[in-house]
Amino acid sequence: MSTTLPLVAQAAGDGSYLQAVVLGIVQGVTEMLPISSSGHLILLPRFFGWTDQGLAFDAAMHVGTLLAVLLYFHQDLWRMFTAGLASVFKGRHTPDSRLAWAVVLGTIPVALAGVLLKDTIEHAFRNPVLVAGNLAFWGVVLWLADRYGRRRRSVAQTDLRDGLLIGLAQALALVPGTSRSGITMSAGLALGLTREAAARFSFLLSVPAVAAAGALAVLDLAKAGSAQPWGPMGVAVAVSAITGLLSIHVLLRLIQRVGMAPFTVYRLLLAAFCVYVFV
Repeated sequence: MSTTLPLVAQAAGDGSYLQAVVLGIVQGVTEMLPISSSGHLILLPRFFGWTDQGLAFDAAMHVGTLLAVLLYFHQDLWRMFTAGLASVFKGRHTPDSRLAWAVVLGTIPVALAGVLLKDTIEHAFRNPVLVAGNLAFWGVVLWLADRYGRRRRSVAQTDLRDGLLIGLAQALALVPGTSRSGITMSAGLALGLTREAAARFSFLLSVPAVAAAGALAVLDLAKAGSAQPWGPMGVAVAVSAITGLLSIHVLLRLIQRVGMAPFTVYRLLLAAFCVYVFV
């Protein structure tokens, strides 16, 4: 397959700006939609015959989509931050402070899992067959949660129990193909959140987890001391941020009308294609 794309069949690590743009677009779209960004970033180089860009490059692009979330939800995040401080120092508890503490509590499981499974994530999990299985299985779970969830509660009604349970689900997304947004939306829907509320909480919950992962990736790169493709990496981050911002806007409007079924269908088709190509 790589012979049909000679201009882009180079690793992003080898300086391919075109590959960096493609990866940035894919990250920006798939991180926000419940279809697994990590799975796509693992599959894409194999489809096109590129060298795998590596976990550090992936983490950098996640920082780009983090910037998109920070920009889109900056007012919500500021209210949560100030309300969280007020709950500590003034004993004033509001829906925003409960939401803030739900996000904090929900971040603990993925932080612990990330530390304990770091080496496994970097190596054993980057397998296209594993990605295919998770795309299919968790895609069906997403549809079931959307189909049978009560969908009555707003994001302002989330509590610490919601934060913990959705946070435990988020930890499972460390396995590629699961989809962080997909599994957290599934958990939110199963707990009775509306589609928009489940999506909003999923995005808010991503902020501390992705920020921590990005910081660790920067430290790892600094410790490695080897030359990094800073130019292509910077391009990929910028492209993923812009694409991610547009994707959030589209998703929050799209799911109100069509639900999660189209994403499940896409995941099943992609999983079938992966099995056909790699098995």
